[in-house]
Amino acid sequence: MFTTDTTTDRTGAVGAQPGRTRTAEYSMAATAVAVSGFRNFARDTAARWMISPDDTGLALVVSELVGNAVRHSGSADVSLLLSATVTTLTVEVRDSGRWRRPSAPVTDGLACGGRGLDIVEACATRTTVHRTLAGTRVIAVLPLG
Repeated sequence: MFTTDTTTDRTGAVGAQPGRTRTAEYSMAATAVAVSGFRNFARDTAARWMISPDDTGLALVVSELVGNAVRHSGSADVSLLLSATVTTLTVEVRDSGRWRRPSAPVTDGLACGGRGLDIVEACATRTTVHRTLAGTRVIAVLPLG
């Protein structure tokens, strides 16, 4: 397990001002217990930063993205980077595997699964998925305020 928590102040100012970005990173093996570990890390980090995670959908977004990496990527590990500014909280999940959105949309209202990225997109103002030979990186930007 690897964690870091840093504050980068691009303007030299102190406090919650434009230009200031707080970041925290957490990495661990891509196992079934990883989802709850990442969710707890995200909640604890948000609380330290005085952000209400319930207001942003943070726990849900982290659970969905980490769950996708664990279940569908084949990666041995997964990483989470949280970045907060005055107006946004960015969730970035990285793995060294390859996963993709199902090709057919879920049409059965009783089906389990297949809605993870749709849920993330409903919580976020912007969601992007980057697939490379090195792995997958998903970024979801959540509004604050």
